[in-house]
Formats: sequence, structure tokens, C-alpha cells
Amino acid sequence: MEECHVEPNGPERRESAVRTYTGPMGRAVTLLLCVWTAFQLYCSVVPVSAVTLRAIHCIFLLSFTFLLYPARKREKRVRRLPPAGDLALILLTAAVFGYLILNYTRVARTGGRVTRLELVIAAAALVLAFEAARRASGNLAVLAALFLAYNWFGQFLPGRLGHNGFTLKRVLSSQFWGTQGLLGTGADVSATYLFLFVVLGSFLKYSGFSQFINDFSLALVGRTPGGPAKVAVLASALMGMMNGSAIANVAATGTITIPLMKRAGYKKEFAGAVEAAASTGGQFCPPIMGAVGFVMAEFLNLSYTQVMLAAIVPAGLYYLGLLLAVHLEAKRLGLSGLSKEHIPDALEVLRERGHLIIPLAVLIGLMLLGYTPLYAAVAAIAATVAASWLRRDTRMTWDKLMAACAEGARSAVQVGVCCIIIGVIIGTVTLTGLGLNLGYLILSAVEHTNLYVTGLLVMVLSTVLGMGVPGVAAYVIVQAVAVPVLMEGNVLPIAAHMFCLIYACLSNITPPVAMSSYVAAGIAGAGQLKTGLLSVRLGLVGFLIPFFFLGHPILLIGADPSAALAGSLWAFFTATVGTAALVGGLEGWLLQRAGWPERAILLAVAPLMISPGAATDAIGFAALGAVIAWQRFRPAST
Repeated sequence: MEECHVEPNGPERRESAVRTYTGPMGRAVTLLLCVWTAFQLYCSVVPVSAVTLRAIHCIFLLSFTFLLYPARKREKRVRRLPPAGDLALILLTAAVFGYLILNYTRVARTGGRVTRLELVIAAAALVLAFEAARRASGNLAVLAALFLAYNWFGQFLPGRLGHNGFTLKRVLSSQFWGTQGLLGTGADVSATYLFLFVVLGSFLKYSGFSQFINDFSLALVGRTPGGPAKVAVLASALMGMMNGSAIANVAATGTITIPLMKRAGYKKEFAGAVEAAASTGGQFCPPIMGAVGFVMAEFLNLSYTQVMLAAIVPAGLYYLGLLLAVHLEAKRLGLSGLSKEHIPDALEVLRERGHLIIPLAVLIGLMLLGYTPLYAAVAAIAATVAASWLRRDTRMTWDKLMAACAEGARSAVQVGVCCIIIGVIIGTVTLTGLGLNLGYLILSAVEHTNLYVTGLLVMVLSTVLGMGVPGVAAYVIVQAVAVPVLMEGNVLPIAAHMFCLIYACLSNITPPVAMSSYVAAGIAGAGQLKTGLLSVRLGLVGFLIPFFFLGHPILLIGADPSAALAGSLWAFFTATVGTAALVGGLEGWLLQRAGWPERAILLAVAPLMISPGAATDAIGFAALGAVIAWQRFRPAST
């Protein structure tokens, strides 16, 4: 059995930033992580009370946070035993949430009446949650504390942002004994979708799936100009949509892809930016969308298939822009692909590891047939183990199974704590009506302007709320605070949710808190600010597209029932052309090096082509055709 070892899953989660236990304690922690995974899998196939599941999940989650995350930065990381204070916190966690499990039904039957002891227990639960969040997520704990304080101090604010004030009893009851606080939406997401899909990602890794993706991507595009960067885009997109954490994906795949890009001739800042942007887009890339799609489907009361279809255009254009950017940058720098001897044979890769695609096919197939995402995830985990045994060199032995279970549970700790503390934010928004008031305030400020100004303010709000927060957790925040603002502006619900989701995810590459970019910069040995700004440039399509589907939901396939499929496909095609024009203008290269007048025309063509409409399409095609003809027939620039 392996000793407990924590993989880096974020900017602070390097090996020296978390505890590593040696000896019997290391083996005990690994075993307990496997027990947690087994419990979650059991609860996915056997019905368990929602509150009971969330409470037990919180016991595991907070306990492992206190075990793995040190209370102080200078604390010794390699240990044989945890500090006595943390053992006391673990016991208190079990007592507090255990009491809730035993008494929740009684409290609910009395209409939420609680005793003084139960208020003390609620206060203890909040303290435990904030301490866990302080250790694992830092900035999010500060944000949640500000929201919690708003319950009391909001009464002193003027106008729409103020409220009548709430007693300590009311706040503690709603935050712990209600269903909109610590044990609300955030805990539900963490205990179901998030945990299972993180574990699925871990099983895929130990089956050799990630290596298969790298090798197959290398075989497909490795010899083309900028091949290593294209491999990074494809591999990071697929792995990012599986694990749902851009920061974790950069830390895991960036150690392979970034040095490869640097050796191919890309500048170190560009290499880091490519990896950061590619990993970030995985959070809204179908068919998995890092588990966000399943949560969105529940909020919207739609089938997952509808959400997945709606995400195809924005995700497709985002990754098309990235692939074109690295291709044109390679052409501009005169870079070639890798030599033939460094490229694996595609047929050989498929023959040796192609069977590892079976779990992905099972997952997608079951969801398209109408099975729940939880059922599909458990089936995919079982299929991963079964598929691995089809060849001797990929078999998941008992040691690999234990390692996959332990690593999956460990990887779920940080993002799970984020989801729990987000419950404080959502509980405050629900109790005080802050979401509706904030929406009214924004709409009042822009009532004499148009939808796009409202969208700009919501973009800023979603980006700020998503900074430093994993994709699923960021979406849970913005759907409570930012989405209602757009809904008040008569935006289609799915367009409003997709708009806020994309910007919450893109906060990972948006300075000043561009976590994914900073992790990538650290791996590349590059400047953080320059890498962050390059990440924004590479992902610029993602920043622009949501504004176009606000007023033209035809870009979200299937979102507008009145829109014909042919119209949606034509809009997708013209938006693709617009994306190519945008990237060409930014990179200064189309068929050959583009001068500033050509770049200006290309940048002007982009919004015309992305925006659906016959007139804009005609003008865009004419202008783009002129640039292509000019570059085609003029002498090649040096």
C-alpha cells in the first residue's frame, strides 16, 4: 500500500505546501482515502438521504483538510503523526456533523426550531468550515467571510444593497440547519458530481489513458508546424474537461507539454500561456465539461444533452482559436514540427492503448441514452478497470486501484472545501435577497443603455467571483449572484448560465488573479504578468463569443427552439471564419506576414462574421476575401 502523497493541485499545492505522512500513518491515511472513495461510490448506487450524504461527506472532507493542509506556512511538512490540535478539530468535525445527522429530522419537523446547544453546534460548524477554507483556498475564505458579515452589517448600507438585518440565531440556523448554507447546493455538488468525476479522472490516469491521449495527439499533429503546442492544446482540453480543474490540469500536464513547446522553439511565456489557456477551456468543453454541465442541467431543469449541445459552439471556437494561434505563431517564427523518429505511429498507439477509450464511450453513451450522470460516472469507473485488463501492460492491479482511489479522494479535497464554503455565500444571498437586489441595481444603472452594457458588468462580476476558484465551484457562485441579473434582462436562461460560466472559468487566465497562468509561468520559468496577458490574448475568442450569443442564441445549438438547425450550423460556420480572422489579426499572419492595415481589416472582420446576420456576413466575406487576394498575389514578405 502506498504512503500518503499529495499531488500538486493548485498554485500552493506543491509537494512542500501540504503534509506528507510517513510510516504507519501514511498507510493509514491512504486507506482512509480509499474508504472515502468506496463510501461515495456506494452512495451513488444505493439511495441515501441527501442531508445524511452531505453531512458524512463534510466529515470526510474537513477531516482530510485538517490532516493534509498545515495550519501555518512554516510548519514542518513531512510528519509521522498529525498535530494534536488538528486531531481535536477532526473529532469536533465528527461530533458536530454527527449530531446533525442524528437530529436533523427532528429539527425539520419542528419547523426549524433549534435549542441553544444546537446554535452553538451551528457556530462550531461554521468555524470549522472557515478554518478548512483558510488552509485550502485562502482568498475564497475571505470572500465568504465578507458575505457572512453582510448578514449583520448590510442593514447599515444605503439603498438597494441594504436590508433590515438578521439576528445571530436566524443566521446560524439558516447556515447550518437549513438547506441553503453549508449543506446546500455547494455540498450537494461536491458530494455527487464533483467527487465522482474527479475519481473517474484519477482512474483514467492510472489506466494509462492520459498517456494514450498524449501519444495519439502527438501522432495526429506532432509533425505539423507548432506540433508540440497543438499536442498541448488537444491533450489539455481532453484532460481538463475530465478533471474540471484548470489549475490541477496545468500542474499535471504542463510539466510535460511546456518543456516540449520550449524545445520546439516557442518562447517560454508563450508556452506557459498555451498550456494555461488550453487547460482553462476544458471546464466548459463538452461532452464532460468538468462536471459543470450536469450541475447546469439540474439548475435549468434540462437534459444534459441540451446543455452539451449548447456548449459546442463556444468551446469549439475557443479551441479553434487556440489551435490557429499556435499554428500561425509557428509559421511566423519559422518553426517546424517534430521529426519523424519522435512521433509515435497512430495505428500502433490505437492498437496498444485504443481500448482505453471504452470508459469515455460508456460515459457519453449512457448519458445520451438518458441515464443520470452519477450512474454513468460509476459505470465509466467500472469500465475503466475492466478495459485496463484487456492488455497486460495497462492492467490496473490492486496497488494501482488503491492509488487511484486515494489520489482521486485527495484531489477532491481542495475543490470540495471551496464548494462547502460557497454554501455560506449562497446562504447569505438567499437569506438577504442580495442576488435580486444586486441585479436590480445593475439593471437600474444601465436601464437607458442596452443588453451588452449589462453583459459587460455581469462579465466583470462573474470574473471577479470566479477568481481563484475551481470551475464547478465558480459556476455555483455565479449562478446564484450573476445569472439572475441577465435573466432580468430577458436573456434566455441557458444563454445566461453559459455566459456567466465561461467568464467564471476564464478568470483562471485573467490578471491579476490568473491562477492557471501563474502556475504555468512557474513551470515555464517565465514572467507571471506577461504569461497572464498572453493567455488572455490566446483565449480572446472565449472573451468575445458570449456577448454574441446574448443577443443571438442561435449560436448555442438547440437553445432557441424556434431556430432551424441549418441556421445554427451556418452561424457556426461564419463564426469559425470570424475566429480565424481574429487570430490572424492578433498574430499578424494569415497566408503570410500581415501588415498593420491587413491586421486592422482582419480584426474588423471578426465581429462581423461572428455576429449572425446576412448583411454582416456579406461585408465580412468581402473584406476577408480582399485580404486573402492581396496576400495571395503580392510578393512574399520577409
